[in-house]
Amino acid sequence: MPWLDLLRRRRPPIGDLAALSTFVDEQAAFLVQKGIYEYARARAGHYAKVLFAEQVFINLVEKSRWQAYPLGLAMVGELVEGMLRPTAGEDWHAVLDNLIGVVLSVFDRYPVPAVIGRDDWQAAREDLAQRLKAVSLHPPKLAKDIPEPFAERYFALMPIHERLRDRDFPTIRNYLKVTLCNIHDELSERIDVRGLVAALRRRG
Repeated sequence: MPWLDLLRRRRPPIGDLAALSTFVDEQAAFLVQKGIYEYARARAGHYAKVLFAEQVFINLVEKSRWQAYPLGLAMVGELVEGMLRPTAGEDWHAVLDNLIGVVLSVFDRYPVPAVIGRDDWQAAREDLAQRLKAVSLHPPKLAKDIPEPFAERYFALMPIHERLRDRDFPTIRNYLKVTLCNIHDELSERIDVRGLVAALRRRG
């Protein structure tokens, strides 16, 4: 049946910078937005439909997802770097610098979100760059360990009053770990490591 063929069809390989940029963008957005929406719905319970129709809450969610997006870029960027580092060899630092440039170019695709403001958006970009540079200070991490330094900051962005979510941090941390492991699995199936390393070398 045609639909069975569709299910079996693999997504295209990630072997050039355009494909890498698309992957990083999509997965970073998915990682942070899915957690925000699912957590808010779970916390609201039967009132979720009503809550998500309220403009005040819609604005809170919009702000949360834009604040969280750079964190998603940092996590997915670190995941990619860890898979490329062994092949980069002596060019590792140059490849990392160019990978940072790619991730920042993804960030720069978007105009300043009105709910964030120019100064805070620029500060988020600078923080993203610093977080990506810091991956050079330690060996590549397992996917499940990458979210650890991001989890508390991400949890603080949830659009639910802190008194209603004080015991939910382990749930959110585990969500990030599991989801990033799933992203790692997809990337492992699709990535052309040598092609990407070569493309990043040329970018410099």
